[in-house]
Amino acid sequence: MIAIDTNVLVRYLVEDEPEQAEAARVLFEGLSSDAPGFISLVVLCEMVWALGYTYRWSRPQIGRAVTAMLAMRQLVVEHPEIAARAVASQSDDISDAIIHEIGRANGCTKTLTFDRKFARLAGVERLGGV
Repeated sequence: MIAIDTNVLVRYLVEDEPEQAEAARVLFEGLSSDAPGFISLVVLCEMVWALGYTYRWSRPQIGRAVTAMLAMRQLVVEHPEIAARAVASQSDDISDAIIHEIGRANGCTKTLTFDRKFARLAGVERLGGV
C-alpha cells in the first residue's frame, strides 16, 4: 500500500496540469485491491477544500467524488465510515462534517465552533454565541 498526497488526488480528478494529471492517471490505473493506494482523512479534507474553494466544485460534485473513492477497490480510505457519514450529512462543508464525525467516533458529545454555517449541523454548537 502507498499513501497518496492531496495534490496527486486533485490532479487525477481535475486534470488541470496535463503532465501531472497523466502521471496520476497512470498511478491510479496501476493500483489494485492487492496493492492499493491509501487516502488519509487529512488528505480527504484537503481535497474537499481544494475542490470547493480553488476549483469551485459544488457540494454535490464533491460528495460524488468522495463516494466514488469510497467504492474504489484500489483505494483504502482511512475510516471510510467517517467519510461516508460526512458525505451523507447535511453540512455545507464535507471537511467540517469530517471534523465532527471524527469527534463523534472518539466519544465526543458535540463539536464547538465559531463558524455559523458549521453550527447548523446537528451536534455542532457555536461557542459562546459569538
